[in-house]
Amino acid sequence: MTGTEIKQRLDELGVMPNKQLGQNFLIDPNMARWIVSQLELQPEDAVVEVGPGLGSLTEHLVGKCRRVILIEFDNKLAAGLRAKYAQDPSVEIHHADGAKFDGRQLFKHGPLKFLGNLPYSAGGAIMKNLLSRPHPYSRAVLMLQKEVIERLAAKPGSKDYGVLTLRTQVNWQVDIQRTVPPDAFHPRPRIDSSVAVLTPRVGSVVFDHRLFDELIRRGFAQRRKQLRKQLPEELDWEKVAGCLGVAVTSRAEELTLEQWIQLTRACDRHPLKDNAQKASELFDVVDEADQVIGQKTRSEVHAEGLIHRAVHVFVIGKKGQLLLQKRSVLKDVHPGAWDSSVAGHVDAGEGYEQACIRELEEEMGIVMDEAPQEIGHIQPCEGTGWEHVKLYRVAHSGPIVYPAAEIDSALWLPTQEVQAWLAARPEDFASGFIECWKVFKDGDS
Repeated sequence: MTGTEIKQRLDELGVMPNKQLGQNFLIDPNMARWIVSQLELQPEDAVVEVGPGLGSLTEHLVGKCRRVILIEFDNKLAAGLRAKYAQDPSVEIHHADGAKFDGRQLFKHGPLKFLGNLPYSAGGAIMKNLLSRPHPYSRAVLMLQKEVIERLAAKPGSKDYGVLTLRTQVNWQVDIQRTVPPDAFHPRPRIDSSVAVLTPRVGSVVFDHRLFDELIRRGFAQRRKQLRKQLPEELDWEKVAGCLGVAVTSRAEELTLEQWIQLTRACDRHPLKDNAQKASELFDVVDEADQVIGQKTRSEVHAEGLIHRAVHVFVIGKKGQLLLQKRSVLKDVHPGAWDSSVAGHVDAGEGYEQACIRELEEEMGIVMDEAPQEIGHIQPCEGTGWEHVKLYRVAHSGPIVYPAAEIDSALWLPTQEVQAWLAARPEDFASGFIECWKVFKDGDS
């Protein structure tokens, strides 16, 4: 859309650009086309666009991907988009605040990419809400004020390097593409904008992301102070600093992302922080009738496809939502897949309920006050990994604490969203969870 078309359309909708809302409309169609090209769209992609406004970027998305999901805060602009795309079923429009939009409903639309010409006033809040982990995106293209983009991509030791930098870079690789001058917008902002491409950061080192966030907030709370004065008192900072290769007098801004991750691991007191699974664990080998016929190690049981035992637990919150866990990339089976709230093997000589109670505490830090409710027994099959599975249900509304080596992240979801996601993308889930979900839904219907 050209500048003339933008102004005419604003008049038609009765929209006066709101400075407080950061409404600056892109009027350079060549720039719009280039920005969309940075998504590297594939026909099977779905795209979430936040702050589409009049659709300057949207018009270069529609028809080039499977689905376009628009989130627009301004009521008149959202109405205009609905009218424009009323006959196109591939376009879904939400009149909502991107900083508060419930992003959990987006997982079912994968493969998913993110696009945002974000308002200067709310860009950080929108990013925190929709681009924090866990998220469903394989790529994101952002346009924000130049100084914010520079903070996202800042290097250690610079004045721009801080909490926002590390919160972004721990999840994303940030690559600044180009500066967009004020005359590309109506009305003209007083400052330059920049475009950055974000791609998910992939690494084999697992760590507690919540602890990471707590530490960087403490470290940068008074950024001119030495870091050791901001850290937990029980930490042997001199020893840790030596392992990190930094001076004991270092400040927060001097540590690289990798060193912050190492520091997080040093501060992690969870007893299972390095234990994704043990190949030497001993399991009961059972027959099809679930009778014990011997014992073998975890590695032997899996390598030989022997029938053994496991428990799955569905943890239900006070609003009826189901807790899902995303398995760590270190897991030997279904790494990175979404799974039951808690899932684990029954050890040799252990009972199912005993294993359920143990796994709840080990995996999620949930200590049971009453016996878990058994809701099903699933016979061994390929989907369960040749396990006899007993499925339990427990209610829990308190905090959860999980080991990073086993669990990447956790997500509370309404059961209807779980069903929709599973129907659309079963490949996102561990096969054992799929078998358990069938039993759960049959009993819940």
